[in-house]
Amino acid sequence: MMRALWTGAAGMKAQQTNVDTIANNLANVNTIGYKTQKSEFKSLLYQTLQERTTTANGELKPTTAQVGLGAKIAAVNSIYTQGAQFASDSKTAIMVNGDGFFSVRGEDGTAYYTRNGDFNWAIDAQGQRVLTDSMGHQVLDQQGNPITLPNEAGTNSVVFGQYGELAYRNAEGVVELTGQSVGIFQFANPVGLEKVGNNLLAANNVSGLPMNEANTPGVIRSTVAQGFLEGSNVNVADEMVNLIIAQRAYQMNSKAITTSDTMLEEANQLKR
Repeated sequence: MMRALWTGAAGMKAQQTNVDTIANNLANVNTIGYKTQKSEFKSLLYQTLQERTTTANGELKPTTAQVGLGAKIAAVNSIYTQGAQFASDSKTAIMVNGDGFFSVRGEDGTAYYTRNGDFNWAIDAQGQRVLTDSMGHQVLDQQGNPITLPNEAGTNSVVFGQYGELAYRNAEGVVELTGQSVGIFQFANPVGLEKVGNNLLAANNVSGLPMNEANTPGVIRSTVAQGFLEGSNVNVADEMVNLIIAQRAYQMNSKAITTSDTMLEEANQLKR
């Protein structure tokens, strides 16, 4: 019975993490560029109650008697499928169609990656107009430099090309390239990217090094759509179903603990 108590408690803890993950998905259903997460479970160690032995007739038993000790969370993985496309009135709103990520410079000077293309123009310390995200992080180009706008260009005249090329319309209405392109990067294992908040992701040994789509052979390049933003890929109906399943699993583990406690109580009263 004591084993059942610990097994039920392990299951409740695992399902609580599962509910937390689902709740986070639902909370970010309107977050631009958010990718839904899924909890993965694994079984804990097994205890062998009886080794593979022979019966009284000398016949070999085919299996042993093993009892599991519950479940725990193995990982919480992000599902990097394409989100819905939403129109935006902002001239600096762009979205990625494909597997690429935008790159921004964090406050610590490190390059982070995001699918949120809700960008704006800001003034840096040198008085230049630079492209930033909503948190003020500078958006980086293919060479890892901040994207700047020439003084003669108006913010409403900015045009982004199919692969992120930055251009603007001059006074005569002619499109002129600035020579910069929005950096778009891919990863060998995007599921391994570390989440740091504010829709930012950090590269690590699990995700692999960032691959610049502009100069990496064999990479299928993503395209950029100006005037659109990528919504989250959270499916509310699926999440509500998963929430009900997790709640029922939590209740069943709780019932297992209650039943074990009742059986222990009965065993303690046998002497009476």
